[in-house]
Amino acid sequence: MHPILADREALILYLFVFLLIGLALAAMIAVGGDVPWGASLVFCVPMTLVCGLMSLSSWYVCRSLPLKTTSVLRILGVLATSAIVSAGLWIIIGEILAILLGNFPFSAPVAAAYRNQIILFSSVGLGLYLLSVAVHYLMITFEQTREAERRTLELKILAQNAELRALQFQVNPHFLFNSLNSVSALITKDPVAARSMTQLLADFLRQSLRFGTLDSIPLHEELSLCKRFLDIEQVRYGARLQFDQEVADEAKGLAIPPLLLQPLIENAIVHGIAHLVEGGTITLKAETRGDKLHISVRNPCDSARPKTKGNRMGLENVRKRLITLSPTEARLDVSEDSGIFTANVTLPVLPS
Repeated sequence: MHPILADREALILYLFVFLLIGLALAAMIAVGGDVPWGASLVFCVPMTLVCGLMSLSSWYVCRSLPLKTTSVLRILGVLATSAIVSAGLWIIIGEILAILLGNFPFSAPVAAAYRNQIILFSSVGLGLYLLSVAVHYLMITFEQTREAERRTLELKILAQNAELRALQFQVNPHFLFNSLNSVSALITKDPVAARSMTQLLADFLRQSLRFGTLDSIPLHEELSLCKRFLDIEQVRYGARLQFDQEVADEAKGLAIPPLLLQPLIENAIVHGIAHLVEGGTITLKAETRGDKLHISVRNPCDSARPKTKGNRMGLENVRKRLITLSPTEARLDVSEDSGIFTANVTLPVLPS
């Protein structure tokens, strides 16, 4: 359907513009043709409104002649022909109206004035049609631009979702690889511990796979998943691995991307606790500040520990997921000071 006809407010505005044109044309006829104002208005206003309605047809002509794919000569030829046809029909309608008004003494002078000003009316008809062509091409261009922006936004969202899924699916294989190495090492030294770790690993993977299908989960469920992960690592590290959490009540129910904190806990163990003979305590804190959720994971570390190649894969994964989630509001900041490594996560409060 024609966009102007489909929009009541746009149609009223469109007809109002042609009403003003009709008033201006009536003034020209009244002054130049010595025609009473009333008779001039009775003739010119309906004529310009009819012209406006006829000019709406140029929308379909413009749609059939895209500027980018149609030759200039073809566009000019078709538009010139349609403008002449439209103006010709308008002149005929004007002649019919002049004949009808000529039967009344009040409006009879306008019939003679119309025939005397036929060139003026022909020019007005051609000009208004071509003006409507320009307006319709602008509308089509705006519509195409808006559609292109919408498609670009949709593709961007799809790409972000795909990247989030890809990053999320990297967590389990990475963790599974490390855990299976641990099970393998325990099999000969402590079969009971290896069996316990295998069971804990199965429970963890079952829960993480369920969470992996979701866009977000409450913070307390993510913490529950981290607790399962810590139970697995506890089999290997024993009393060397301690965990403490301080989570504000208002933060527990807030939504976060699933499997966001587990890589931070894993990083704290692999690159912190594992390098300390006496082990240490991983501390997790979560609180809200305004419209942001702040989560920190702190762990002791050995400043002289070896910097292995491929280090911090989990941190990079978390950082990329946060950037994809919200490039301006979500971030991961890390720091190391006096043997304490801290990972600070800031993200907007997500809808549950």
